[in-house]
Amino acid sequence: MPAFHKFFLTKHLADSFRKNVSGSKDGLPDWAKKIALGDDAGLFKPDGSVWKVHGSLATLVGGVRALLLQAAHPAPLAGVAQHSRYETDPMGRLAGTTRWLTITTFGSTQTIELEAKRVNEMHSKVSGEYTDMAGSRSNYRAQDARFLLWVHCAFTDSFIKSHLALGYPLPDGADEYVRDWAKSAIPLGLNDAPKSMAELEATLEDFRMNDLGRTEKTLEVVQFILKPPFGSTGLLFYKIIANAAIATLNSNELEILGLKAKSKIWLKIARGALNIFSAILGPESPSQNLARQRIARIS
Repeated sequence: MPAFHKFFLTKHLADSFRKNVSGSKDGLPDWAKKIALGDDAGLFKPDGSVWKVHGSLATLVGGVRALLLQAAHPAPLAGVAQHSRYETDPMGRLAGTTRWLTITTFGSTQTIELEAKRVNEMHSKVSGEYTDMAGSRSNYRAQDARFLLWVHCAFTDSFIKSHLALGYPLPDGADEYVRDWAKSAIPLGLNDAPKSMAELEATLEDFRMNDLGRTEKTLEVVQFILKPPFGSTGLLFYKIIANAAIATLNSNELEILGLKAKSKIWLKIARGALNIFSAILGPESPSQNLARQRIARIS
């Protein structure tokens, strides 16, 4: 196949995937334009660990890993099954998560506050019952501190471990990322997020011992996460990303999710695919470019 045709197909795939993730094939949906607004740098320093982690394409692997890991907790899993539109509009749910992550990473504090208000209003409607690991029926609310802590830790653990496992650089280290990203949880009502890798791992171990486990919905949701309604070409790329995500999970998490361990070779394959995407899409996202323009304007 001529090089031009290979480029065209890869560009088409990149545009399609970016549309699925953000809602716009140019990576700049209407909500992202809000990143240009405001008169401060936001919660995180430009080119700090949070910018480096969330500005890299490793977030594609981290995002899939986070969705899988969250499914290991019966309460958030029940919230997804009972309140989300993952079956009827799975890409809408993914785009919504991308919106919050992107605005919180690159937006001004004012824009972040507005986005957190939107998310909190959505969370206020999410409540119900689930079966805990003792077999008892328990209540959950998306705004419960324990619920928020798990979701935050699943995201934090997934993004930092995927970033490092894929071989992306992080000069200031993982502790800075965990400490700084803890700020993102405060507008959502969580004030005691882990501030270091050691604290993060200790918190995750507490969840493993006391909260995590498989329910009747676990395998159903996991299989849906692993095989979303993409076209054949998009699904091939997604499989590479998903296998890389699975390769970073530990044995306890794999057992709960009903998954078999994947070879670390998938991380190398995924890194190669992401390198191709990066060459096509450019070194920085449109959202990151808007953030730089905003910061330059106020400097």
